[in-house]
Amino acid sequence: MTTQFLFDGPEDARVTLLLAHGAGAPMDSASMNATTKVLAAEGFRVARFEFGYMASRRTSAGKKPPPKAETVMPEYLAAVDDLGPTNGPLIIGGKSMGGRVASMVADALFDANRIAGLLCLGYPFHPPGRPQQLRTAHLIGLKTPALICQGTRDEFGDRYEVGEFGLSDEIELFWLEDGDHDLKPRKAISGFTTAGHLQSVAEHVSTWVQRIAP
Repeated sequence: MTTQFLFDGPEDARVTLLLAHGAGAPMDSASMNATTKVLAAEGFRVARFEFGYMASRRTSAGKKPPPKAETVMPEYLAAVDDLGPTNGPLIIGGKSMGGRVASMVADALFDANRIAGLLCLGYPFHPPGRPQQLRTAHLIGLKTPALICQGTRDEFGDRYEVGEFGLSDEIELFWLEDGDHDLKPRKAISGFTTAGHLQSVAEHVSTWVQRIAP
């Protein structure tokens, strides 16, 4: 089955971002739409796709629960194949589970010179309330240049926890003050806005990409 994509941003963009969704929301969720909009405005070509279990929710097959991340790794690799040649560097990643799956296939693609980097938007370092169930083993020796954009109060891994994980030196962390798992801050408490945080993400991604894929 061929991967279905949603495209945003200039068709002739030098850099393409391939993004997968989180475990519970589709590729066109409000969060994914807002993030894609600012990335496209920054000049990136953004391609979004859905794993099979999420795509089936749009059909008569109905809702299926998220599978284990390991089981959809082949679907991410298929999406890279189906996307085909890009104008220039390809960055893979996604929101939460989508970024996690991308991180699990990244090194093989990077070693094959098929991608230039990895972008994770709210990485699920552990399930909420279960900090002992870490999802970081493969991140300790990651060879792919990576950027993780994370809210400082993300219940899947906050600023105080992540510093203790011993992540690869190839991973850069960009912290969004008071952001939750969707990078949303509490404006009344912090003074920051979601729109402002997403704009900061887009600008930081642009600077990072220029550094890893000049």
